[in-house]
Amino acid sequence: MSHYTILGGHGKVALRTAELLAQHDDQVTSVIRNADHAADIEAVGAAPLVLDIETADVDALAAAFEGTDGVIFSAGAGGGNPDRTYAVDRDAAIRSMDAAKKAGVERYIIVSYDGAGPDHGVDPDNSFYPYAEAKAAADEHLRASELEWTILQPGALTLDEPTGSIGVGDEKREDRKTSRGNVASTIVACLRRSDTAHRTIAFSDGPTPIGEAITRE
Repeated sequence: MSHYTILGGHGKVALRTAELLAQHDDQVTSVIRNADHAADIEAVGAAPLVLDIETADVDALAAAFEGTDGVIFSAGAGGGNPDRTYAVDRDAAIRSMDAAKKAGVERYIIVSYDGAGPDHGVDPDNSFYPYAEAKAAADEHLRASELEWTILQPGALTLDEPTGSIGVGDEKREDRKTSRGNVASTIVACLRRSDTAHRTIAFSDGPTPIGEAITRE
């Protein structure tokens, strides 16, 4: 049995991930900002931890990570406020990476998006620009860290039923639609596979079983 900590624990991907891990008898701590969401966390078999990652420093996050085998960053400011986007999607993400290192955690998975990177090409006048910039900075910090990292880059997220199959490379859907359930299953699959460390995996829903698809470079 392993113990994983999920940041952004009340998000749709996070809740699905926690439930899948709990079904495999893993211990899951889901970090949430709003104590009112604790019941939802418990309902999927995880333990809630109320901690505002937007304001928590590295020491507070490291304390939360003690005894954890892996950290999953699935938090997000939700757009609409550039300052909060930078504070959560960039700054809090980076602090959590540094905290994982300080706590002796090796495994770290972050949920990014397909197209993220310094050359994202988003116009500065576009409302998506702060998110693109924040994700680029967070992903680059993770790549430069000593963690056993995986960067997952799903396409346009949907609430479609998960299929257990995704597409990478030429198999990605043209519209890049990606079920949140498939993202959760991909997170879990990557936690089980050491050969997904130090890799960036861009994907959408597709024709290939997740366990096979994530082996492809």
